[in-house]
Amino acid sequence: MGKGFFQVPTALNEPIKSYAPGSQERKEVLEQYKSYFSGQVDIPFYIGNEEIKTGNTRSISPPHDHEHSVGQYHLADKKHITKAIENALDSRDAWANLTWEQRAAIFLKAAELIAGPYRAKINAATMIAQSKTIHQAEIDAACEFIDFLRFNVEYMSQIYEEQPDSSEGIWNRVEYRPLEGFVYAITPFNFTAIAGNLPASAAMMGNVVVWKPSDSQIFSAKVIVDVFKEAGLPDGVINVVYGDPIMITETVLNSSDFSGIHFTGSTHVFKELWKQIGTNIHTYKTYPRIVGETGGKDFILAHPTAKPQQVATAISRGAFEFQGQKCSAASRVYLPKSISKEILDLVKKDVNSFNKPGSPEDMGNFITAVIHEGSFDKLAKYIDQAKKDKNAEIVVGGNYDKSKGYFIGPTVILTTDPKYTTMETELFGPVVTVYVYDDEDWAKTLTLIDKTSEYALTGAVLSTDRYAIDEATKALQNSAGNFYINDKPTGAVVGQQPFGGARASGTNDKAGSAQNLLRWVSPRLIKETFVTPEDYRYPFLG
Repeated sequence: MGKGFFQVPTALNEPIKSYAPGSQERKEVLEQYKSYFSGQVDIPFYIGNEEIKTGNTRSISPPHDHEHSVGQYHLADKKHITKAIENALDSRDAWANLTWEQRAAIFLKAAELIAGPYRAKINAATMIAQSKTIHQAEIDAACEFIDFLRFNVEYMSQIYEEQPDSSEGIWNRVEYRPLEGFVYAITPFNFTAIAGNLPASAAMMGNVVVWKPSDSQIFSAKVIVDVFKEAGLPDGVINVVYGDPIMITETVLNSSDFSGIHFTGSTHVFKELWKQIGTNIHTYKTYPRIVGETGGKDFILAHPTAKPQQVATAISRGAFEFQGQKCSAASRVYLPKSISKEILDLVKKDVNSFNKPGSPEDMGNFITAVIHEGSFDKLAKYIDQAKKDKNAEIVVGGNYDKSKGYFIGPTVILTTDPKYTTMETELFGPVVTVYVYDDEDWAKTLTLIDKTSEYALTGAVLSTDRYAIDEATKALQNSAGNFYINDKPTGAVVGQQPFGGARASGTNDKAGSAQNLLRWVSPRLIKETFVTPEDYRYPFLG
């Protein structure tokens, strides 16, 4: 340990830049976007101090311009995954024994690099490969990632400070050891911040990591790697591999040194991973930590006293920002009959005011493309079905076009069936389904919401009646790990709204809080007795 009890810098949320016309940040990010868009990056994978290029490559294309290539990345074979595991384990002792303040300094420096010289780079990469508008890129790739790094350092110091009481003649102390072995991080396409945080949070607590980013996020993952390298993260602490996910996962989960998984992605995949880990449980040296944030079928509920304009804005933002590709995005809405028409008219007005979906380089666009053709085809299928079904109608939107980019027009489906397919199925796109309930059925609707979905990630209630808010908060306590009152169900901020859900939405280990970091340590209690007994007899023996 270092010679002192160190206080880390107080964590503060990174201010969100406006990117208003004429601003310096707008100029810088557009210049970086053009540079990336016209370039050809060749992305290796990273094992220890090696940057490996196998020649087995896949092209990287922006979802909003899928015929255009901005580069390629190289795929690993099984031998590379085995090597990544070995390299992580070889690096473990030195990293685990590095004093905690030295680890903290690396990630604090990474935060400052993103806030400064890498801000335009990480935002532009996210705009291109994940088709995010500049605002969505800024609040994710820059601000949220910076916040994760800064606040996690603060939480780490608080965890280490938490110590047991001692009695006379005895000193009790707890050390928060990293897990024995290595951690496997699997990250999604939709949030660059999550892609950086999942391996970094485990590494910050002294663990070594094998990280597999989503194929659709490798462009911005490369920027994360560059930042960590410049911040001084030692080689081998986070090894980054791309390739066949089944092969990579089987190789990792067959290792006796596998000690934990940090996952964000689909519910089905996470359940399969859990099953694989259970099947292999006799292989492992320790019980692996299983931490996952998965899907959602997130709701907005309006009470008859809600203000229609506020509900409409919550829907327009909550359902359509980043094309609905947030785990927290609103995808089912419950409106009281008395104000439903006014709300839907306002939502239609919002949607009709959006520019036609296009490139994020055009900063007049609120909507861009969905991530890939598979997502596009799935969403188009549901939209087409809604056009045919008698118990559903398209209120606004319903258009799609993949000739240049994977563009799905923001779509509102109105259904008379509260269990209609798109009220229950996670779509992960700019499609929201509305059910109108009779005002007097408020209490029944609370039960309906709770029973409709297997998920429990986010939800929102809008009302000006405090009794109704209290009733909803209690009735829906198991329906959402993050519950919003008079707001949209998206936009959790690190340090303010720790994020995660239960049921089929994950283990609810709350990214952006100390609760998550505690999953990546194995505490050891040390009891020291200063005057050691020399007689076995207790006083009761006389």
